[in-house]
Order: sequence, then structure tokens, then C-alpha cells
Amino acid sequence: MRAIDAWVSVNMGSGQRPEFLVRVAEDYFKRAEHIFRDISQAELLELMERSGVQKAILTVDAEAPQKEVLAFAEARPDRFAISAYVDPRRGMNALRELEQLARNSPLVLARAVPFMIGLPADDRVYYPLYTRCIDLGLPISVNTGIPGPPMPGRCQDPMNLDEVCYFFPDLKLIMAHGADPWWAVAIRLMIKYPNLYLMTSAFAPAYLPAELIHFMNTRGRDKILYASNHPVLPLERCLREAQELDLREGVLDRYLYGNAHRLFFEGRS
Repeated sequence: MRAIDAWVSVNMGSGQRPEFLVRVAEDYFKRAEHIFRDISQAELLELMERSGVQKAILTVDAEAPQKEVLAFAEARPDRFAISAYVDPRRGMNALRELEQLARNSPLVLARAVPFMIGLPADDRVYYPLYTRCIDLGLPISVNTGIPGPPMPGRCQDPMNLDEVCYFFPDLKLIMAHGADPWWAVAIRLMIKYPNLYLMTSAFAPAYLPAELIHFMNTRGRDKILYASNHPVLPLERCLREAQELDLREGVLDRYLYGNAHRLFFEGRS
């Protein structure tokens, strides 16, 4: 088995802890003591070796990239890549910071989280970010589904991506953290738009709905990406549950490895 984990955090012990994150760790996942801790490079590499994870994508804030996270990719670019959270409300400053990261680090993904921004993904404030991602050849993930934290969730309805995909057909856009309870909408949109994908980060594979498993086995073989959101959900647990899914031959490898490799690493030096 081989895998790429497209969402891993290594600095949740020393990073900021907004109240919504504390609440989701304590009340939703009920494992705050395991979530709010830093992970060393040696520890993560050992876990990856044990689990068959060839690469992990670590997240930094584009506004103030955490040096301790960038150090992982600087030391082992063969095992670690970077994604950057961007707040599009910051305008040109946010775009310049993203460009600088793209020049100076193995950046493979931008991220936007509507419930943290307070605006749906089809708001015009996002449009310069989408344009810049196309220019940089950079996929972007946008969280969809009702968020676990006690924050408003309507802004994360997948339908907010309909016009985005229509106006930006070249944008490689990934729905992150699943799409619960709007799975059927997300699937229909992925059928409609060639460059729209879904990442199961922060969603235990054992709880993926039957309609998504059917999509993965049929028209969606190239559309669904694995990610754990470790340590929020343990990497090993997610991989174990993924292997127990009722998937046709070859689909598991696409889910765990192939689809992410094609989107994030194929053609990159």
C-alpha cells in the first residue's frame, strides 16, 4: 500500500487555538489532549514509514508562514510539501504572500476555509485568489460541508462552487473535509465539472456514505483524495479504515495515492 496524506498538522501544540478549534477538539472529536501537541519531524517520518505514507502535505498560514513547519519540507522535500491557508479578504497582500511561498518553498496547494472567512466561496472577494492560483498552476482546496466547530455552516454549501467552476474552468478546485450533509450535491457537481474534486480530510473513512463509495467505484475513480487531518483524526486509523472500504480493484490506490499525485506532484521537479 502507498499513500499521500494531503492534510497533516505538526504544530497544533504551539499554534494559535481559537475558541472554535478548542470546542471542536473537546466537544466534537473528544480528544483535545491528542490534538493540541507538536509533532517532530522524526516522529512523523517514523509514522509515515510504518503506515506507507510516501508524502505528507503540511499547512502554513500564508500571512505568517510558520518556520518550524517549513523546516520539514526544507529538510526532506522528498517526503513533505506545503499548503498555504489564504484569507482573500486581505487583497493583494494575500496574493503576494502566496506568490512568495510558491517561489521559496515546495508549495503544492492553496487553502480557503469559508466558515473562518465568513463568506461563501462564490463571493467576489475570492475571485482574485482563484485567478492567481490558475496563474501559478496551483490547486486550491475550499472547505465544504457543515463544519465541526460551532460556527455558521451555510457558507460551506457545495452549491457555492457551481458558479466558481463555471467561471474558472481551468481552476483545479478540491472540496475539503467532505461535504456532509450535501454529498449528493457534491457528487453531481463533480460529474458536471472536470476540475472539481473532493478530499475526505477530517472525515473518518468508515463513515463515508454509500453514495460516495459508489461514485468512487464508478464515475468518480479519479475524483476523490485521501487525507487524514492528523492529529485531529489519527493517520493510522484513517488508513486502516480506508483499506476496509468496499472498493473495486485499483480504486483504493487512486484514492490513497494516485489522484493526489496527479494533482499535486505530477510534472513538478
